[in-house]
This record gives sequence, structure tokens and C-alpha cells, in this order.
Amino acid sequence: MLTRTEAAAATRIALVRAAGELLDEGGPAAVTLRAVGARAGVSRGAPYGHFEHKEHLLAGLAVDAWNEVADSVEQLRAEADASPDARLERALLTLIEVGRRQPHLYALMFATSAEDPDAVAAASRLEDQFLAIVADMVGDADALRYGALVMSTAHGIAGLELSGHLAPEKWQVSGEELVRLLVAGIRHGL
Repeated sequence: MLTRTEAAAATRIALVRAAGELLDEGGPAAVTLRAVGARAGVSRGAPYGHFEHKEHLLAGLAVDAWNEVADSVEQLRAEADASPDARLERALLTLIEVGRRQPHLYALMFATSAEDPDAVAAASRLEDQFLAIVADMVGDADALRYGALVMSTAHGIAGLELSGHLAPEKWQVSGEELVRLLVAGIRHGL
């Protein structure tokens, strides 16, 4: 039998999972506390016991997403057998892939307020992982400017792909090829 604390934690996990599914299916407008509760199979009031309001729940989804990407990039960084170039390429593609697979979640990650301390901490954690990989390539002195370049470029690639403005038929290049060009340019001092 579950303790009250374990039951509350299980309910919260179910609510977050349900919110993520609704977000994937219909964007932020589809995520209401009532719809989340119904999808999770809990009482109508249960979501309100865990989240102050919809924005609180959405911010939690964004924080979870930032942390999941940071976990993946941290694992990539620890791969001693891969070159810094290969690690950076894979890290950038990990972020871009979130935009491809879960466009609403990706948009939510970058729309969450910079005033939210949890979101700031989670985003900073990912940024720090990228900076460490970039520093492995170019050294600490140049890591910040190249780190800003790679993060903004990855975001640009994801955004252009999502909007359909990076059509391979027009540009004759894929997101993966752009990432390889970027990393090669950094390696050679852009």
C-alpha cells in the first residue's frame, strides 16, 4: 500500500505525463488543469492540489525538458572516446531533435519566463554543458562567444525547420549539415 506521500508523488507524475501528452497533441491551449486531470484519471480537484495554475504546470514541463536535454548533453560530454567536435555536433542535434519531435515543448522551453528561477537554473545547466564542450574545442577564453554562437544557431535551425523555412529543396542543406558546417567553422577559427 502506498503512503500518502508516495500517492501524491505518483499523482503528480501522472499529471505531468498527461500535460505533456496534451501539449504534444494540441499545444499550450490544449493544456488545462481540468483536461490534465481527466487525462490522468484523477479527480477534478487533484491538479489544483499540485499546481497553482496552468502556467505553473507549463513552466514545470519546460524545466523538465531543459533538464532532460541537459542530462543527455552531460552524458555526451562524458564520452571520452568521442572528439570534442563529435560531442558538440551530437549535443546540438540533441537540442534540435526536441524541436523536431516535440515542437510545442521546444517552443515552451524558450517561451518560459527568464524570471522563473527553476527555468533559469535548468536552462543554465544545459548552457553550462554546452559551454564545457565548446571550451574543450576552443579553450576557456573563447568559450562564451562560441557558446552563444552554437546555442543561437541551434535555436535558429530548429525554428526554421519548424516553420518550414529551412526546406532542403530550397537551401540544398539539412540541419545536420548546417551543424557540421558550424562545428567545422569553429574548429578552424571562424
